Amino acid sequence: MSGPLKGVTVIELASIGPGPFAGMMLADMGADVIRVDRIPSPRGGSALEAMLRNDSIVDRGRRSIALDMKDARGIETVLKLVERADALIEGFRPGVTERLGLGPDACRARNPRLVYGRMTGWGQHGPLAQAAGHDLNYIALSGALHAIGPKDRPPPPPLNLVGDYGGGGMLLALGVVAALFEARQSGQGQVVDAAMTDGAALLMAPQYGMMAKGFWRDERESNFLDGAAPFYGNYECADGRYVAIGPLEPQFYRQLLDKCAIDDPQFAQQWERAEWPALKAKLAAMFMTRTRDAWCALLEGSDACFAPVLSMREAPRHAHNVARATFVESDGVAQPAPAPRFARTPSALPPAAAPIGTHSRELLRGLGHADAQIDELLRSGVVFAPAAA
Repeated sequence: MSGPLKGVTVIELASIGPGPFAGMMLADMGADVIRVDRIPSPRGGSALEAMLRNDSIVDRGRRSIALDMKDARGIETVLKLVERADALIEGFRPGVTERLGLGPDACRARNPRLVYGRMTGWGQHGPLAQAAGHDLNYIALSGALHAIGPKDRPPPPPLNLVGDYGGGGMLLALGVVAALFEARQSGQGQVVDAAMTDGAALLMAPQYGMMAKGFWRDERESNFLDGAAPFYGNYECADGRYVAIGPLEPQFYRQLLDKCAIDDPQFAQQWERAEWPALKAKLAAMFMTRTRDAWCALLEGSDACFAPVLSMREAPRHAHNVARATFVESDGVAQPAPAPRFARTPSALPPAAAPIGTHSRELLRGLGHADAQIDELLRSGVVFAPAAA
């Protein structure tokens, strides 16, 4: 592994959603992330688990050991890994790891320098802490969901980007790295409580700030960034595809008007809210006169704040993304490259996710287990390794 976190060891208790995303970011930056997987069920898991677990992209760059977490020998193996680790991340409901014997106190008794990262939806405490939920529920509580979408329809689910990944996995990764930095100075680890409700609320800090100053209305599609303003939105083109424009600043707005040969005096009233519906209708009619690629030929690369709305299949082929290697291909799979970029300690694309338990033998040997001991753990079902591993 290469990257700024080379030499850092992270134990990841396998979960779904934001936990694996945080693990991917840490692995992308060079950390040795050891994923502790559950032993696969002979019947297989649920359709959701099959879809989200051991994803070749999100779970890339890990070593995997598969253990029976209900067996004391499995728990002891995790604690032995913890003794040599810098951080642990987990994504269970509050209290679950404590009941397993892997809570912060048990782990930090073995390793006082350990950073213990916890990822939940509602947080470690509060009236909802023990309730089930998913991204959509967490961003609903933060005010973010209410602010997204047309005013005359229910708020649309913004994929699971705001809660799971932006307000969840990235928040956990940042918290873990910050705590690792502090531990290098103090010699003491600590618990990082990352909650998606907290993270989604934090992402809304600019909107809450503008609302406090009277510049943001607490209504959908009523503000300059939520689809109400004609100069910040998406427009359909003659071929049924879309373009995105966002010239907020007057000089960029003027360039859009000039390049599109718009001389209608009504457009001079850029920030008059009462004019927005009419201006939006005029722009919608204009963009319907050409195909998306024709608008690209006219506007792309200018200061008109323009971009084509690309599909997931189109995005990796766009010239800008190609030039920056924003997407990379590994084993025929196009995927986002590690980010951000580091000048002196660049990250490299980690290998695709290994099958569950691939590194069980290797990791047990690293803990000092003899082959005979490992064979016994495999025979007893405490440890799992694929036949070829």
